[in-house]
Amino acid sequence: MNPMTTACPLSILLVSAQLLTLAAEEPLYFAVQIVDEATGRGVPLVELETVNHLRFVSDSLGNVAINEPDLMGQVVYFSIRSHGYEFPKDGFGFRGQKLLLKPGGTARLKIARKNIAERLYRVTGSGIYRDSVLLKRDTPLDQPLWNADVVGCDSVNTCRYQGKDYWFWGDTLKPDYPIGGIFDVSGATTLPPQNQGLATDIGLNFHYFTDEQGSVRPMAIMEGDGPTWISSVTVLQGADGPERMYANYVKIRNQLDAYRWGFVIWNDTTQQFDEHVHFENRPNVFLDPQAHTFVLKDADVEYVYFANPLPLTRVAANPNSFTNPLHYEGFTCLVPGTRPEDGQLDRDQEGVLQFSWKKNTPPLSLKDQAMLLKSGLMKPEERLNILHDIDSGRTVQPHSGSVYWNEFRQSWLMITVELDGESSLLGEVWFAESDNPTGPWRYARKIVTHDKYSFYNPKHHPNFDEDGGRLIYFEGTYTNSFSGNLDPTPRYDYNQIMYRLDLAHSQLNLPVPFYPSRALNGQAPFATRAPGLPTFFALEHSAPGTVAIQWRDNKLQIGDGTSSTSGPVFHALPADAEQPPATTALLYELMNQTTQVRTYTIQPEANPPGFELNPVPICRVWK
Repeated sequence: MNPMTTACPLSILLVSAQLLTLAAEEPLYFAVQIVDEATGRGVPLVELETVNHLRFVSDSLGNVAINEPDLMGQVVYFSIRSHGYEFPKDGFGFRGQKLLLKPGGTARLKIARKNIAERLYRVTGSGIYRDSVLLKRDTPLDQPLWNADVVGCDSVNTCRYQGKDYWFWGDTLKPDYPIGGIFDVSGATTLPPQNQGLATDIGLNFHYFTDEQGSVRPMAIMEGDGPTWISSVTVLQGADGPERMYANYVKIRNQLDAYRWGFVIWNDTTQQFDEHVHFENRPNVFLDPQAHTFVLKDADVEYVYFANPLPLTRVAANPNSFTNPLHYEGFTCLVPGTRPEDGQLDRDQEGVLQFSWKKNTPPLSLKDQAMLLKSGLMKPEERLNILHDIDSGRTVQPHSGSVYWNEFRQSWLMITVELDGESSLLGEVWFAESDNPTGPWRYARKIVTHDKYSFYNPKHHPNFDEDGGRLIYFEGTYTNSFSGNLDPTPRYDYNQIMYRLDLAHSQLNLPVPFYPSRALNGQAPFATRAPGLPTFFALEHSAPGTVAIQWRDNKLQIGDGTSSTSGPVFHALPADAEQPPATTALLYELMNQTTQVRTYTIQPEANPPGFELNPVPICRVWK
């Protein structure tokens, strides 16, 4: 046999293998990265669309991989848009960029963030780092593309239990059928950042609870047809036992019709929830899905508070009370033991509504208050905790969210989505704070916006707070449901997205309540974080266009650079401010002619007997 005839095929194979290797190493994609112009961090959920409507969406590192055979080698214009972000306009008013597409080419485009909160990454679903993987760039997750067959997750509940963070979602989509998936709660765990877990600003390495095939499995199978939704996941310790994880649940039919209620307890052996008790009729006080809890001591009793978003329901922090609705208390003005539809309001002899904690009596929802207003049983000024846009003064209707204490602000923080917002039905996220869980909750600032898209059931994760609470993290469900938008965003739709909020941001300098107090040692007769009803709201920190209000010579005065007893009492707008916000009012001084004691008011028409009004206002404070 001629040796050349045997060597030739081998050499051809070697050359072919080398050519294939070279071809495999050749770049196939044009890479675009969209970055926040302020931070340089990649921005997820930025849409690039060609003039013939090919659409590309940036992944969680802000990357887009493009390899369209008809576009490569061409100069292509991309419109660029993203919820809460804005690309600059050109001379014709278009927001976009021309790019010469070629394999291996790159472009880095900056986009301005209008949101106060910063979008970090998609939390759930498939292809979280799809484009980064195609571009062979490093990604932070163990499973950057596919994890336990999860392609969509609705609304999260979390808690820290036995050294891990536990995550539970509502209805969960799988890829095998349009109505296939998990409808009895899905779940996963992550390691906290301080226990070898990823830093929260980088991502979450989920370890899903799966079946033998590695596919996500149901965590709370309860008797009855339809989905099971859990809420208020809380870790409690009994008198003689270890910590256990509890939650409440509802069974749902006809999409949103609850027909069975109960409580579940986590089974450490089977790694799922078991039913503890159920009720065929809705208890007087029962938390709907998406309530989130915290524990706070009042007097000598520790209570679990339930926020959705206002924390106006509580129960003693022990397993027996938590699982017995008769022990629950509502902060309410209803007659004890009644429901809103009974129309029985608790008033004192002078007709003043009595808001207090009452067992087996629910708090009033916004819907309840509207019903009582329409019936004439309640006056508009008697409503509890009405949020207002700090700029326009319009009413903001909180729909769902969470409330937690924050060390940096030394106050309670609310992250809530607005019902029927200006840009979307359930897509506008607001920040508010209060010195007490029950309020007053008055002024709010929008921190995230969506254009005709939903971002409902936002959840702040206080366990991930950083820098003494200055940086907080929250997520929500991004979906076209309830939005009227018939064009869902590929991969992102019906999934969770994480945001970070810097509480030192100047636009979060919101007015806080100032309460009347006894003036001691030459101090002003006002205090923050005090009991009673506030006289007005004002800023604790200076802001552009504000003036410092000092207590000097036993009266409030605009600071003039000289020292005062204790520095500025508060900061406010000057009395002659041009186009002042509708939420502000002039602050006047009243002086008792007999005692020479001064007091202050934003209602000069209600001049008390014996006091003389100074007609020259001091400043503008918030109502």
